[in-house]
Amino acid sequence: MQPVSEGPITDEEVPAVKGRSRSSMPRLPPINAERMRMAKALVEKAVKLKKVFTVVGPYPVIRQELRARGWVERPLSSTAQKAHRCHGNEMDCGDDEGLRAERDDGAVKVEKIDDMQALMSRMVRKETTHFFWTSRRDEIDCRLLQHDQIINHYANAAAFATKVGLCLNLRNLRWFDAADPDTFFPRCYRLGAADEKQAFIEDFRRTACTSLLQHVVELSSYSRAGAKEEELRLSEDLCEHKHQFISAGVIDAALRVCQQYLSVLEHCDIDITIETPRDVNWGAFLQDYYKVVHDGVSIRGGGVFVERCQAMLRKLWEVCPQLGTDGLNNIWIIKPGAMSRGRGIMCKDRLDEILAVVDNDKSLNKERKWVVQKYLERPLLIHGTKFDLRQWFLVTDWNPLTVWFYKECYLRFSTQPFSTKILDSSVHLCNNSIQKHFEPARDRHPLVPEDNMWSCSQFRAFLHQQGRSAEWDSVTVPGMQKAIIRALQTAQEQVEPRKGSFELYGADFMLGRDLRPWLLEINVCPTMSQSTAVTAHLCPAVQIDTLKVVLDRRTDANAHTGGFQLICKQVPVEVPYSLGVNLAVEGAPLRPPRACRQTALTNLPHSDLTSQQLKEEHRSSSLESYKVSDSCQSGKKRKSKKKRGNKKRQMASTSPEKGPEQRGGDHKASCAGRSLRCTVYGQSSGESKRISQCLGLHDSKTALIPLNLSFSLSPHHSTLPSQRPLGQRSHISGSIPLPTPIQHHNRMSAPLHPRLRLPLPSLEVLPYHLM
Repeated sequence: MQPVSEGPITDEEVPAVKGRSRSSMPRLPPINAERMRMAKALVEKAVKLKKVFTVVGPYPVIRQELRARGWVERPLSSTAQKAHRCHGNEMDCGDDEGLRAERDDGAVKVEKIDDMQALMSRMVRKETTHFFWTSRRDEIDCRLLQHDQIINHYANAAAFATKVGLCLNLRNLRWFDAADPDTFFPRCYRLGAADEKQAFIEDFRRTACTSLLQHVVELSSYSRAGAKEEELRLSEDLCEHKHQFISAGVIDAALRVCQQYLSVLEHCDIDITIETPRDVNWGAFLQDYYKVVHDGVSIRGGGVFVERCQAMLRKLWEVCPQLGTDGLNNIWIIKPGAMSRGRGIMCKDRLDEILAVVDNDKSLNKERKWVVQKYLERPLLIHGTKFDLRQWFLVTDWNPLTVWFYKECYLRFSTQPFSTKILDSSVHLCNNSIQKHFEPARDRHPLVPEDNMWSCSQFRAFLHQQGRSAEWDSVTVPGMQKAIIRALQTAQEQVEPRKGSFELYGADFMLGRDLRPWLLEINVCPTMSQSTAVTAHLCPAVQIDTLKVVLDRRTDANAHTGGFQLICKQVPVEVPYSLGVNLAVEGAPLRPPRACRQTALTNLPHSDLTSQQLKEEHRSSSLESYKVSDSCQSGKKRKSKKKRGNKKRQMASTSPEKGPEQRGGDHKASCAGRSLRCTVYGQSSGESKRISQCLGLHDSKTALIPLNLSFSLSPHHSTLPSQRPLGQRSHISGSIPLPTPIQHHNRMSAPLHPRLRLPLPSLEVLPYHLM
């Protein structure tokens, strides 16, 4: 009899049946009652403590650590798993080598799990997941998560985790920190944007000038004692290779361009106009530059310019922090704006070839597709081989910004010796996904590791042999920490600051010869594949320490954080109610107290009109109040209320006839549900026509000299008298005697009466504030 297997039975252990397809899901053996009760108890405890997790991707270390903490995995549905395997977003994972480890000849590997874990996972299929760890940011919609659900991603991280985002946001560093991005981030431009493309062309030409000056200084053996020997050597070369010499005018042109650039940096172009060297033929200049620097052609009489070149370079050193790494060949590296693992990256040292990359691109969205960055031609080399450095850091909050720096990192070597004359990716790109396709060069130094990786401890041992171990702690590590914090600060307002999220990032650095770090890019989803002995040790350690920071410190503030060190924790900033560029001001008008408003009207002096006249005036104004509203509306509103106006005119036609004085002197206004009717009584005069026009009495047929002003206020007639609240006054009326003669003013800025402290046009505003 065959023994019964303790583990789960998979289809690999069962012979295939003809006509049936194999399933990749494990088949569970029979479970006894005792094990079922134990699994149910553990599941109930995990659900009560909200310890249900979901992991998408090849992260066995995360699964193991969560299960050791009492968490139960809720498996992803088969549809979501299929979408995960087929979906790929270039902006999501900076180096997802681990995703490829999930596949084996097109088949997904089945993780070996015991029957207890499989049973528990089946029990929590309907439960809510409280911890997500995914390799893709778009697997889970963060907007649908509750506040107590944790996920290992932030939304809108492309603001700094893509080449275009990092290029754009670091230009705003001056608003966040008193630092110059050119001191830690190589110059970068978007080739798809017309203005930045022109800025890059100017930078390329200027860099060609500075590189030419450095070439003259470095290759010349000029000195005060050996000046004659230099001239003699140049004369001999001239006799032997007449066609191999270029005129020294190219150096003079480079000096004039550099001087003009310094004048602009010193703001000498503010008060006076500095003419750009128009006599520089850039096409011919660049061709001569290529011949001198790339092809090794000599410059006739170049030795006499050495002192001037040295003096100019000393001035440029003070204002150009990247002059030491620019080198002589003017190499630029062209990167797709949102691709990872070194795909599509190329190095070019000629302007026309760089521009041709974008010009030949037929895509519409060129602005965010191509990025060109100055290549560091003088990096720190180890045994003559180039390397870069992968540094992890963890962000657990964006407000306040909380950043954790990992104490360990690793180095990635190229397979070929370093050379600026060969622009092949095997020499200049250190990504493991690129270098694994190349065989190490035969002439490479034997001390360079075969797997092209070093740990941080191995690199520090190398520095100790060079007598530079102290510079790692005083220059390199602080420089990397500052670069990371500054990059995050510039994107802080763009990333979604969800409190239940965290994210582990991988930053790529290159070191200059002075051990200063230069930030190249920042990647989301850094690779966790254990491809070498170095990553087999470091990648599991950084995942375990990440869970210590994210989970253990939630329950214990003094919990051990492993290799993570807190390097930034800002003061919390209160988020404003509204963000954006809309600067509209909202508010309400100020209203005087009700008692003051009523007193201002009731205490107005009455004219000699009798109460019977006031009542008749009020009845007339009530019937004609619909006409009044039309006089206060603009042209557009008047058109929209055309039908209503017709009805009002029909109702107003039923009003009793008025005297000629009233027909000639009525001036109407209405605001906010109130109606105001002003009647001016006066006598005819030859000079009164101008006064009546000033008062707004344009419809009067006879010119009048106003003697007194009568007004009547009534509620909006959309409310019937029977529907008005009790105690509400139906109308307010009064009369104001006017002094004679009236002084004429173009805008009626002076009050009409000492007791009435408002000009006549403002009379319509007064009833607006009445309640």
